[in-house]
Parts: sequence; C-alpha cells; structure tokens
Amino acid sequence: MAYEETLKSISLDADASLGVYTGVPGLPGSAVPNGGFMYRFVKITGEHQVGLCTAATDKYVGIMQNKPQRPGAEATVGIYGVSNVVAGGVITAGALVASDATGRAVVDATNGKYQAIGIAAGAGELVPVLRVI
Repeated sequence: MAYEETLKSISLDADASLGVYTGVPGLPGSAVPNGGFMYRFVKITGEHQVGLCTAATDKYVGIMQNKPQRPGAEATVGIYGVSNVVAGGVITAGALVASDATGRAVVDATNGKYQAIGIAAGAGELVPVLRVI
C-alpha cells in the first residue's frame, strides 16, 4: 500500500531528462511503457529547472509528482512531507533511501535524505517516504 500525506510541492521547469512525451497508452506515438519519470528523485539543473537524479550523491530537491511531456513543461516537485517514490530495489520500512542512476529509491544508510515509512517495498513498487533532512 502506498500513500501520500501533507505534501508541500513547488512548480519548476522540466529539463530534457524529465520532459519526455509519454502520451496515452495504446495510441500511435505513445511511448511503451508510458510511465515517464513520475515519483522519481529530481535535482536542480538550471535556473528554475529540474532534471532526473542520476547518483546517490546528487543534491536532490524533491520527488516528481507529474509527467512533463516536453522540456520546459511544468514539473511539480514534492519538496517536504510524505510522497511516493519508485523503489529501485528491496526497501524495508524505516530505511534511509537515496537516488540510484535512474532516480529510483535505493537503501543508502550514509547519504539518505528520505526515510521509508510504514511499509516495505520491492523493486518497481511505490514506497512512501518522508524527507528527513
């Protein structure tokens, strides 16, 4: 079970790593799979701009809450509170997590700035996390 609660978010512009056309499932021109980068860690990449995190050491600003369809489109970023994030591996409840090379959450006891709460998750599942730093 994944959930969100009391999430503060801001709007920034998506860079080319996030602004990807996903379209409507099954329609011509739509990506397969068409998941985009929703619920992935993002970092500041320019003036009023965010991009996908690619390492645990990235200084990430928050978690994507939507799917921008092109570079420059609005990227809604959850910056404080509880948000879902895609797990990049097995995560136990209470573990500190950080970004992997594709913005997914992986266990990182030294650099983790978010904490998995309430439940455990397997790779590809949504896990609720709370920003702790």
